[in-house]
Order: sequence, then structure tokens, then C-alpha cells
Amino acid sequence: MSEAAVLIVGAGPVGLTLAIDLAWRGIDVTVVETRARAAPPEPKCNHVAARTMEIFRRLGIADKVRNAGLPADYPHDISYRTSFTGRELTRIEIPCRRDRFTRKDGPDCNWPTPEPPHRINQIFLEPILFEHAAAQPRIRIVNRTSVEDVVVEDTSARANLRDLDTGAVRRVECRFLIGCDGARSVVRKAIGAELTGDAVIQRVQSTFIRAPDLIGRQRHERAWGTGAINPRRSGMVYAIDGSERWLVHNYLKPDEGDFEQVDRDGCLRTILGVDANFKYEVISKEDWYGRRLVATRFRDRSAFIVGDAAHIWVPYAGYGMNAGIADAMNLSWLLAAHLNGWAPAGILDAYEAERLPITSQVSRFAMSHAEKEIRRRGTVPAEIEEEGPRGEAARHEVGRLTYEINVQQYACAGLNFGAYYDTSPIIAYDGAKAPSYTMSSYTPSTVPGCRTPHFRRGDGSSLYDAMGAEFTLLRFDAGADVTALEVTARDRGLPLKLLDVQQPDPVTFYDGRLLLSRPDQHVAWRGNRVPEDPTALIDRVRGAAT
Repeated sequence: MSEAAVLIVGAGPVGLTLAIDLAWRGIDVTVVETRARAAPPEPKCNHVAARTMEIFRRLGIADKVRNAGLPADYPHDISYRTSFTGRELTRIEIPCRRDRFTRKDGPDCNWPTPEPPHRINQIFLEPILFEHAAAQPRIRIVNRTSVEDVVVEDTSARANLRDLDTGAVRRVECRFLIGCDGARSVVRKAIGAELTGDAVIQRVQSTFIRAPDLIGRQRHERAWGTGAINPRRSGMVYAIDGSERWLVHNYLKPDEGDFEQVDRDGCLRTILGVDANFKYEVISKEDWYGRRLVATRFRDRSAFIVGDAAHIWVPYAGYGMNAGIADAMNLSWLLAAHLNGWAPAGILDAYEAERLPITSQVSRFAMSHAEKEIRRRGTVPAEIEEEGPRGEAARHEVGRLTYEINVQQYACAGLNFGAYYDTSPIIAYDGAKAPSYTMSSYTPSTVPGCRTPHFRRGDGSSLYDAMGAEFTLLRFDAGADVTALEVTARDRGLPLKLLDVQQPDPVTFYDGRLLLSRPDQHVAWRGNRVPEDPTALIDRVRGAAT
């Protein structure tokens, strides 16, 4: 029987990012994946959120990710038209990657982050993550291997690893088992969790095509995403490489239950606005159900589930993969804290306590938005394609409503930065209430549990770049004596970096002199002076409070 400190099932973007972060924190990891090495992923995810880009920046891969995907000058806009080749109704302007750090007039510009979002398909993102992970000496990736017969115990887990080419089976034991293995998760079944919620909110007939002649048939400027709105079909067309590959979503109507009974070719041509002579190649069928399902538990003793293994929802706001990576980063530092010896096993209780409530809330955001879009698609006026005043009026009104609904998902500051943990066992709350947030709205705050607000330091550098890998004590008044807290942290083995910074915004920071930021850049504690019992605070944030 072989052994591993952490065994991750699944080498998609979530599992790979988790492995990279754990290795960065000094933990040895084995990743098991059923696909062959370098096998192309499905073209599912199209968007890397700002919060995820912040993580990639810390791990040293943000530039490589941002420089991949669409051509540098290809607009990341979202255009809504009567068809892909039809009249434009409205446009949500998102800078191309060439202009990402210089343009200031878009709905997701001027966000409080060192790393704005990036539009890139999973077929380009995943190989970057795989290559980086495979180069890390602490990460071992085992391809063409399935995980079977999982047994979870108090302090370890065991599983059979089956070589899918030879059929050979070997037993492996690990200290922790993490399921990043998607909707059919083996690990979720092993921990006895069930997915509950709304099984089907919508059906989407999705087709990955190659059509090099399509890009030149547009009447308007190119866009990363193009929505087609007409009385016959509604769909989305995503540019994958900016030249010939496209992902076309055909939103099925309520009475269209079976993917293959709907005329795929006819619907696709209606969405694109092309006739029967237009030639394209089907690369793959990527049909999917929109769901809102959340697992009843995220952990059983030494086993955890992350990402689609734990939750599935309608992929509005591009927050499926990004929510999974948020899970992974929450779990990663907790596991590393325990395995590196400065936190007891009790710190791991925070994972489910923090992520399960957030997951439920975010899934409802996505479902609510999906329902609004479904209603809009069901009420497209018949005259929207007409010439003359009636058609113009219809196009104007549909464009206005479409922008109002969809700018919330394509410029979703709330989902990126607004989530806060209000029931965590490892946060020192002070009675203040965190600001509410929506999919699109975000108010920076230092209320414990919120994301540590980002700002530029006096020299223009990023606060996050200056913070430590573990806990950081931000001191806004160099005269504040923090010796007792530093000594206590050192005695308890908790890694703590002291960072003197000038307070940029007294309103956001409540004139507080001190702020303790966790390894995942959420506020653990704040105050004007070190508490009278610093030991109690340090034990609280490292999961040792009694």
C-alpha cells in the first residue's frame, strides 16, 4: 500500500489549482485523473473571475493565463443582436486583454483588485495549469487512472487506483482525500452526501463548431460573447480562439425536452443568422442541463468535496469553475495549516462552516438570474426584426432590458469580492454587520469575515503583493504596540507577517489601527489595539479555541 499526504481526485482547473496551492504551502500532493495526459478538456468554462486571477497572481501564473486565449486586440465585449449576423440591440463593453489595465470606462474597470477578470476558454486555461502543476516537485499527477472503493476513516482514507490501460489495481492510503471529480463524484458518494435542490432549471443544446467564415459575416464589431434574440430562437455564441472555433448555446424552450429531437442544425443556423449554404463543422456536442444542486455535506472526517462535486448551478456569471476554485483556496490553507503543524485538526471544521452557506447563497443568485433571462427569452416581441419605427422601438426596449439584466452577470463585482463568512469558528467577530451584496454590487469592508479590502500602497504597489503567505497583521499606525500579538503567534507557531501601511480610506477601515488578514485574504480580526488576551485571539484564528 502506497501513501500520500493529500490525494486529489480530478485534474480539472479546480483540482490543479488546489494542488498548486498546497504545494506552494509545502504539502506533497498526488492528483489522480481518468483522462490521458494532454487530452483536451471540454470547452466548458469561458471566464476567469478577478478573485481567481488574484490567486493565479499569488501562485505566479497570472501573466501566462492572461496572455492566452483570444488575440490581444479581440474585444471581450458581450453583444446582443437579432442573430449573430443581425442587428445589434445592446453591447456590454469589456476591455480586450491588450487594454485590460489601461481602460477605465467599462462596467468591470476600476475594480479594487490587482487582477481584473479575464475571458479565456478552459481548452487554453487547463493546459497552463497542468504544465505548472506538473513542474512542481511536490505534485505527482497520475493520468488514465480511476478511483474506486473509497473508505473514509477518522485520520485517513483509502482507495483503489485502477490503471485504465492495463487494469492493474493498487491500494493507496492518504491523510486527506479531496474530491474535485465533478457532478458524478466518487468522493461525494463515499462521504454519504447527496445533491439537493432544483434538478432542471433549463436545457441547453450546446455545439462546439469550427466555422472560419463566420467572423467576417458580422455587421458589428467582434465580441467575446454574442447573444441572439429573435422570436424563433434564443442563444449565445462564444468566441473560443477569435478566428474559427465557436461554442453555440441554443436555449431550449419549455416544451423541448430531448436534445436530439430538436433540430440542431436548424436552430444553430437561426442563432447564427446564416442560410443552408453556410458551411461549418461540428467538433463536439456539449449539451447541458442548468441545475441548482448543493451537497448536504462537504466533509466526512478525512475526506472533502470541492467544486462541482459539492455544488452545481446554472453557469451564469461564469461562476461555476471560479466558485470551485474559491472552495479549493479556502480548504487549501486550512489543510496546510494542520499538516504544517501550527493548527490542530479542529481548524478543518471551518471549511464546511464557511463554504456551505456561501455556496447556497451564490447558487440562488445564479438561479434568480437564470429565471429572469428565461422570462426575457419567452417574451421576445414579434416585430423585433422589422424595419421602421415599430421594429426600432422593440429593439431599443429589448436592448435596454437585456443590458440591465446581463451587465450584472458579466460585471459581477459582488460575486467576485462580496462574499463574507458570518458563522465561522475561526473568525473573531466584533458585532458589526457586514455590508450586503448582490451579484453585481460590492462594498469594501473590514468587518471580520469579509475579503480584506485591496488598495494600492503609497508607491503604487499592490497590498496583496506585500502581504505574507499566511497571516498578515496590517498596522495603519506605526505607533501601535503589537509585540504581545507577535510573541503569542510565535509561541503558537502561527506564521505572522507585520506590514505597516498607510490607511487609504478611513471610511472603509473604520479608523481602525490593526487588521489581521488570513491566508485567504479574509479578515480574521480588527481592532485599535492588541486584545488583552492575545492568546485567545491566536487560538481562535488557528482553530484551537475551546
